[in-house]
Amino acid sequence: MVEFHIRNQLLFCMNKNDSPDAAARLGAEIREVRRARGLTLNALSAQLSCSTAYLSRIELGNARVSDPLLQEIGKVLHVDPAWFFPVQSGDGPLERHHIVRAENRRQLSDMYTRSEAEMGFRDELLSSTLSGQCYLILSRFAPGKGAPAEPLEGFVFEGEQHAIVITGEVELRLGDELIVLRAGDSFSYPSMIAHRFRNRTDEEATMVWAMSPVRISW
Repeated sequence: MVEFHIRNQLLFCMNKNDSPDAAARLGAEIREVRRARGLTLNALSAQLSCSTAYLSRIELGNARVSDPLLQEIGKVLHVDPAWFFPVQSGDGPLERHHIVRAENRRQLSDMYTRSEAEMGFRDELLSSTLSGQCYLILSRFAPGKGAPAEPLEGFVFEGEQHAIVITGEVELRLGDELIVLRAGDSFSYPSMIAHRFRNRTDEEATMVWAMSPVRISW
């Protein structure tokens, strides 16, 4: 019964968003998630019941995605298909398209290849879409999270990161240095420098990030 309700809700969202602009938005986000997963068009289509050419049309917003095909895409990309249909509100089309109300933020952590326990934080997408040159994230570090008995290997990948600590205190391991960041402190660095974060306090810490390029395969 629950599954039936979810499918009906998803179909409602698809019908509601069945317009050229919505098709372009959906296609762009499928493309960005695919790229963030490190998959080519050929690699993704090989796991779907559609051709590479048709998948390319979907990503360009020139072809409609059926419910069964969207379910396939979601399964391969490890994304709940409903994630592609954010709740949008507002009086005008630009407001609905570009503004993200606090209650309508989409979760990112469930899409990561590493668990929240291993990462040490939970992410919410602040940007209205992933189809841009960079994206904005809110990270929540629960008390005592991100502090394993032995420090884990730092993350290294192409791009850059900029952030500001909003609340609490976070320890940044950047290269061989340990740096304590407190509310109001900010930073920026090329993400090819090995980095890792953890919250060793008894209170939640939050940070807002701007990252480029878009990536969700931690």
